[in-house]
Amino acid sequence: MPSPKIAIIGAGPSGLLLARLLQLSSLPCTLYEAEVSRSVRNQGGSLDLHPLTGQLALKAAGLWSEFQKHSRPEGEARKLIKFDGSVLWDDNTTTTSTPHQTPEKKDEKEHDRPEIDRVRLRDILLDSLSPGTVQWGKKLMRVESAPDADGKHNLVFSDYTTETGIDLVVGADGAWSKVRPLVTSQGPFYSGITMVELWALDVDARDPWLSQYIGKGSCFMFDEGRALQCQRNGDGSVRCYASLRVSETWLEDCGIDFISENARQELVDRYWADCAEDIKRVILSAKDELTPRKLYMLPVGVKWESKKGVTLMGDAAHLMTPFAGVGVNVALADALDLGRAIVRRKESVVAKVWSDGHNIGVAVEEYEREMFERARVNAEKTAKNLRLHFSKEGGEDMAGRVRAHHDAEGKAKKVRGQGQ
Repeated sequence: MPSPKIAIIGAGPSGLLLARLLQLSSLPCTLYEAEVSRSVRNQGGSLDLHPLTGQLALKAAGLWSEFQKHSRPEGEARKLIKFDGSVLWDDNTTTTSTPHQTPEKKDEKEHDRPEIDRVRLRDILLDSLSPGTVQWGKKLMRVESAPDADGKHNLVFSDYTTETGIDLVVGADGAWSKVRPLVTSQGPFYSGITMVELWALDVDARDPWLSQYIGKGSCFMFDEGRALQCQRNGDGSVRCYASLRVSETWLEDCGIDFISENARQELVDRYWADCAEDIKRVILSAKDELTPRKLYMLPVGVKWESKKGVTLMGDAAHLMTPFAGVGVNVALADALDLGRAIVRRKESVVAKVWSDGHNIGVAVEEYEREMFERARVNAEKTAKNLRLHFSKEGGEDMAGRVRAHHDAEGKAKKVRGQGQ
């Protein structure tokens, strides 16, 4: 019996990982990506992989050792400051990181979260796939039900080509997914936050002050209606995200020309003027790139009735804002669960007497049950963080949680030392 036809839409982390897992089990698939090459656009800044989600997924894909070559454990360091410049917490002067752990048990603490640049993670995943798996320059226009083929679909691309008779279409195509309308009418809505992304390149050589001030990892400032989040990247840059709680039309209405040389100064003068000089200096120093963007999200707890031959992963399934740092981790967990479900159904003795359509349908239902619950928990956490990060107490709240975790780790180490 021939293998089912599986089409993955979108070459982001979840789509690439799913393709890798399927290929490891000799299940062919094709991944369609709208971008024309892997290097056509910047993939974003740094991210951390969590033990019970992203790290487990990479281990299952046989990519853990490659990840470790490029990860940056020192990037876990966090610095928390108030709008007046006072430091609430600084990992750069307090030892909090621990050696890499092997996350094999559900009750293991999630304290080991090494950073990696998004482009490095994507390269690791891309390079793990068989040649020709990714079809570049294939922008999906729509998905159609195949005539007289129960549960199968046809793909229509912007270059007027089509792919027919697809047994499973996996939408890993992000916030504005073309696959999502097949399963739900829910779409993204504005989160209330607009972010201005700012880059400073080669900071060690060009701006030693900024390099020292941000530290080895991330630096945060949370305040009522505004937040500043900065992170060091493995390419030597610092990326700063100056975010505001504003209306959806703020970019059009605020009067700041974001392509002008004065954009940063106007932003500081209007929205950060009462902050410490160091905070204003951070924003003004990140002068190599400027990209404003509105942040959208799907409703917390979004779900749908399982539909034959189609499902979603990552942002396509549960778009969240970045304020819990879980997006890629949850997406990789999606791919791991879906890949395992497909392989399990395909290889089971009972499954072999059923059609591919039936086997895939059962696998998708199994996957979606787990995915919906994981998405709900993380979306609730993200929504809570959004409220806290844009509140007057946001900095103190995070500093308190970090300090409590640090103290608990210290006590645990002491107990372990006494037991040896």
